Amino acid sequence: MGPLVSVIVPVYNMEAYLPRCLDSLLGQTLQDVEVIAVNDGSADGSLDLLRQAAARDSRLTVIDQRNAGVSAARNAGLTEAGGAYIGFVDPDDWVDPGMFAALYRTAVEERADIVMCSYVREFGSHSKEKRFPLPDRTVYRDEELFERFLRRLIGPVGEEKGNPELLDAWGTVWNKLYRAELIREAEAEFTDLRLIGSNEDTLFNLQVAHEARSFVFVHTPYYHYWRVNAGSLTSGYNPQLTRQFLHLYQLMEQFLIDRGLNGVYREALENRIALSVLGLGLNIVAAGSRLPVPEKLSLLRDLLRQERLRSALARFIPAGSPIWRAFYLCAKYRFTPGFYALLAAANRMRQRKTRR
Repeated sequence: MGPLVSVIVPVYNMEAYLPRCLDSLLGQTLQDVEVIAVNDGSADGSLDLLRQAAARDSRLTVIDQRNAGVSAARNAGLTEAGGAYIGFVDPDDWVDPGMFAALYRTAVEERADIVMCSYVREFGSHSKEKRFPLPDRTVYRDEELFERFLRRLIGPVGEEKGNPELLDAWGTVWNKLYRAELIREAEAEFTDLRLIGSNEDTLFNLQVAHEARSFVFVHTPYYHYWRVNAGSLTSGYNPQLTRQFLHLYQLMEQFLIDRGLNGVYREALENRIALSVLGLGLNIVAAGSRLPVPEKLSLLRDLLRQERLRSALARFIPAGSPIWRAFYLCAKYRFTPGFYALLAAANRMRQRKTRR
């Protein structure tokens, strides 16, 4: 008989943070936990740290593989996981001692396929809890699960469009606990980030959410998401990002087609695509990009001319503050100078928040 919970940790060059993460997992009040750490070709001392910790605690299993990316590492962990429920933790993050006891207890009480908790963003000098507009415990079953969880994974509708920075707040895997059999039934796996740029978590969650029949949200911030060393999409220029995002949208569109999801689900995807000009634009404008301003303006013009983005923006009705409305109207009507100016302002605000 396997453990109650398996926790999968993908590791790549994280020796500075690993002890904190492992201590939080091996110190869980729920003792019947296995931790599967997948060393993804680390070039630092991560593997040695993992092996030393495994020698001290038999609940830690170490898998060593050549570097293939976080998705491959998580998939390798899934093949080894023997728990009735499965969770994911990133190696620079940590969790409260009672996290997995609480999520497992909730899953059993509610007969839930997926349990999700809120989290705290850790900036080193300060912390900020992520608040969701929901009560302490929210349960979605059957059709309501599709409408309230699956649809949110695809994209926003209505007034949700007014908070583009929260687009993927529901899509992370590291603040959730999944019934292991559900993952197997869905044949869910993580997509290579080299193909899609980001949102491998969201694609995984779409696969499992479609097969799930019960979902519980617990409004307690058990998970601590470390932002100090986070390599953001918008911290430097990735010339492949637009191509990768377009492939991501193709996969999401095919998901809808294969499962016969139309109406509000299609609207949500079109809204996601329109909103993504923020991240794609910041990729070009961000301080990490050393491109001269004229070249940035040229790249932004090309971005706004991209056919799939133009199609989504043409039907997009902005929501939220006047600034967000102005930003997306500039994108919609391809007013590049205004688009650039608002992106530059958004990037400065983002940097100030991180420093504070």
